[in-house]
Amino acid sequence: MNIELIVVGKTDSREVGALVEEYKGRIGHYTRFGITIIPDVKNTRSMSEAEQKKVEGESILRLLQTSDYVTLLDERGVQLTSEEFADWMQKRMASGCKRLVFIIGGPYGFSEEVYARANGKIALSKMTFSHQIVRAIFAEQLYRSLTIINNEPYHHR
Repeated sequence: MNIELIVVGKTDSREVGALVEEYKGRIGHYTRFGITIIPDVKNTRSMSEAEQKKVEGESILRLLQTSDYVTLLDERGVQLTSEEFADWMQKRMASGCKRLVFIIGGPYGFSEEVYARANGKIALSKMTFSHQIVRAIFAEQLYRSLTIINNEPYHHR
């Protein structure tokens, strides 16, 4: 299975970018993992939040394939423990899914069209994080889930 993380906007912090790259390398020991960055929308001052989400959503939807299993990282999603997320991942892997896509939206979230396309939503916390920090948190949790699935000692039970 291939796992793809689609994110809106680049990371301004070299430290956050380096941390994401560190976990990307670790995840690569278990499965193919790619990160696609959608450029920030230009001239947002003249746009409403809805217009900005629509433009970002169109860019996201162009990257998706019909067969993709799409999960949004969204504050309104289901909250899982690390072990529950590992179980969730294992079910996706066993389902024969060829490409599992996770999406981190822009500062205002997702367009209605992206919500309609998604197969599900996961919340990483009840707290709000910057969409840049979420990349590092998610990459770590994805790596953690793969170590749990493989009964490796990274996650202490």
